[in-house]
Amino acid sequence: MRRHRPRRIALDLRGLIGRDDVFRLSVGVKRDPAVDIWLTDGPVELRSLAQKWFVQMRQCGDDVRELMHDGCPVACVEDAPFGYVNSFTNHVNVGFFYGAMLEDPAGLLEGSGKRMRHVKLSPGREFNAAALSDLVDAAYVDIRARLDARRSSQKE
Repeated sequence: MRRHRPRRIALDLRGLIGRDDVFRLSVGVKRDPAVDIWLTDGPVELRSLAQKWFVQMRQCGDDVRELMHDGCPVACVEDAPFGYVNSFTNHVNVGFFYGAMLEDPAGLLEGSGKRMRHVKLSPGREFNAAALSDLVDAAYVDIRARLDARRSSQKE
């Protein structure tokens, strides 16, 4: 017997289609003790990589907030995330929530999602630290611009 499949209905959530919404997370704080605990756990080689790049995210500006989301440290401006670090068995990812929109002349970014990209770092493996530093800074500037544009469009 053939099962009847429900008809698919395209959702048009008034005003959202075609709109560049900003992903939001709540409860970010200037310095989250849970993040510090996470950054001091795990093998020292991986921990030092994760610490270095998350500290750079923290230092992007006075408006950076942090929190734990999906088990890893996330850096935000206000409540909008721009970067994260995550540790795996043999590598660390330095990720960007809008990485697909960032210029990456060094070709460091990996991933195929609609928005997110990451850079995979392994202990002892060479990588372009200056280019990664530029990506962290660009991700911070990008999220600030997105928030400013959103505020401007809401005033109109």
